[in-house]
Amino acid sequence: MEQIELDAIDLRLLQQLQQDASLSNLALAELVHVSAPTCLRRVKRLVESGLIARQVAILDNDKLATQLGHGLTAIVEITLDRQGDEHLAAFETRVAADEAVQQCYRVSPGPDFCLIVFARDMPDYLALAQRLFTSDANVRNVKAFFSLKRSKFEPRVPVMP
Repeated sequence: MEQIELDAIDLRLLQQLQQDASLSNLALAELVHVSAPTCLRRVKRLVESGLIARQVAILDNDKLATQLGHGLTAIVEITLDRQGDEHLAAFETRVAADEAVQQCYRVSPGPDFCLIVFARDMPDYLALAQRLFTSDANVRNVKAFFSLKRSKFEPRVPVMP
């Protein structure tokens, strides 16, 4: 992936795409005040450079709950017994591969990792905890906080001043 210089047009494109990546090329071009061909070329360049990692649909948990159930979201702090690079990397690789782990952060100070995990219900969370934490001899401490309500969720990177 190439390293690219970002200008004001690129930043406006990134800002708009974070708001709504489903916009047509024509609508996006109008919003950032460029021609449709320029917009298409610029977005392709941003994708090829890796600045746009992927485009996804963000689902509404509350609206899906009537069909799928609410489930449990937990913020989990993990402290490892041994914190050498190889131990941290091994744990990180293992949990990041698990579908229940939505986000994984290596943090400091305090615990070694903070995870955002999703489980269908408490038995599913217990199975997840056994699979990822209890069975790992290097996990010293696990502290889980269960979300009662999500007040804000904005998966954006600020790109405009």
